[in-house]
Amino acid sequence: MKDAFKQAFPEISILLDEPLMNYTFTKTGGPADVLAFPKSATETKALVDYCRENDIPWLVLGNASNLIVRDGGIRGLVIMLSQMTKVSVKDTLVEAQAGAKLIDTTYAALKENLAGFEFASGIPGSIGGAVFMNAGAYDGEIKDVFASCEVLFADGTIKTLNHDEMNFSYRHSAVQDLGAIILSARFQLKKGNHEMIKARMDELTALRQLKQPLEYPSCGSVFKRPVGHFTGKLIQDAGLQGMKWGGAQISEKHAGFIVNIDNATATDYVELIAYIQKTIKEKFDVALETEVRIIGEE
Repeated sequence: MKDAFKQAFPEISILLDEPLMNYTFTKTGGPADVLAFPKSATETKALVDYCRENDIPWLVLGNASNLIVRDGGIRGLVIMLSQMTKVSVKDTLVEAQAGAKLIDTTYAALKENLAGFEFASGIPGSIGGAVFMNAGAYDGEIKDVFASCEVLFADGTIKTLNHDEMNFSYRHSAVQDLGAIILSARFQLKKGNHEMIKARMDELTALRQLKQPLEYPSCGSVFKRPVGHFTGKLIQDAGLQGMKWGGAQISEKHAGFIVNIDNATATDYVELIAYIQKTIKEKFDVALETEVRIIGEE
């Protein structure tokens, strides 16, 4: 099966038994049987069609920022869209391929003096991942600027979904329920003052650098914010901040983050997450739900 991919798609960069720890922001994760880097929607569709016709499991990773891949890795095909990075601007509409970095897209908007995307200037995800999970920060969310996106379904069809069809909610979009791939997205912004936009972006970037443990590998914010609470404060109040589990640690800088301080494994991460959830439930009767995606085999 593995070599067959290379034979079927000589034009696509394909790696076999590739450790995903080389790509995840946590620097953890086992191997993908087959890892492919398509350069276009056409190549992505061809890969999915091949998997469907040959009954091979597949999944898509954005830039693997808000993600934990278990140490057993992933069977079948993993598609990474990191070579699909084109961003274009027409009037007040910004269009970006799914693999484009969210930060780069906000700077493309800044270059054209477009306002509304400043909140995302410090989020280290891809466009596809950001739309998939309705990423947000500093009182802004993707849903606030989203216009439409192209989506590839498992049956090989490509459709355009508008804002209403995405059913956005906190860290959720309809694409999560559809088993589909976001290929590109468009964002409706508005004309603004270049200096004011840049000042806000600089302010939010500085806040992120001040508050978040960017000096260590991490998966970003681990948990969704529970209603009526702040996750970091709950973890602090439970006396867990700074706790180490294998090579993973609850960040001493921000308790909502788990950092890789000493060659942590994905198992370290998953077990520490479960321990935090158990402790917070026992102490405060609050159920912490993960924001980070946990995928792959034990």
